[in-house]
Amino acid sequence: MQERSLSSFDGTKLAYHVVGKGLPVLLANGLGGSWLAWKHQIGHLLDRYRFISWDYRGLYRSARPADLASLTIEHHARDGLAVLEAEGIERTAIWGWSMGVQVALEMVRHWPRSVAALVLLNGVAGKPWRSVLNTSALEMFVPKVLRSVRAIHPLAEAVTKRVVQWPETMGWAKRLGLASGTLDEALFQELAASFADIDMDVYMRILESLGEHDAEDVLAEIRVPTLVVAGDRDLFTPRRMAERMVRRIAGAELLVVPGGTHYVAVEYPELVSLRIEKFFRERGYAE
Repeated sequence: MQERSLSSFDGTKLAYHVVGKGLPVLLANGLGGSWLAWKHQIGHLLDRYRFISWDYRGLYRSARPADLASLTIEHHARDGLAVLEAEGIERTAIWGWSMGVQVALEMVRHWPRSVAALVLLNGVAGKPWRSVLNTSALEMFVPKVLRSVRAIHPLAEAVTKRVVQWPETMGWAKRLGLASGTLDEALFQELAASFADIDMDVYMRILESLGEHDAEDVLAEIRVPTLVVAGDRDLFTPRRMAERMVRRIAGAELLVVPGGTHYVAVEYPELVSLRIEKFFRERGYAE
């Protein structure tokens, strides 16, 4: 994996990563995630596809933007386009996971000709707080909590560092149904370790913006092959929201992973990898 950098449209320094050869695939990560979340899928298709991922502005190796109002889904989508332009890519498949689904849909909204195919994992098109835990009751409550946490973000950072280091954390996540028993624990611990140093002020600001984003109107305009992947035990982005997307996207396909939670790519990596490979082959995104 090669790390590269660029100045985005507003001068914000972005770190991005490139590996593989063949047709391009742009990876739109989940909030707080990195290309590591796709490690199994990248390894499976590395000899046929060129993977490009970027760290969202303000997170990991990308710089904190001068204007914190630019931590919106729309700005992240513009960063994705900047990465494509830096690599000389005019058209690509996009894989989105969680928040990355909304970033991918925003790229479709503004630059549809740049998108050749979509793979959307564990995400929603509309405002996520309307469906988390399969209820709309949290829509008014969650934003207030996020603003409160952001007000004490140094404490939130200290608590986060403690929690991700506890060996019991993963066990509790499984017992609470937040992760499947098949979770790749070594990879998840690697992801958690990198999350420990995250800028919690930026993280909370992005999370607030994420909750306000709505791309439902984009679904009917999608004209490229689309695969939607969901876990039937996903509490954050429920299966019914994936089914809703599939009904609204012409010709879309759906994979529901039995026992899968919000982390199907690292819980059932072989199944997800093989399904994406089949989708690309059958829908014409293969050499």
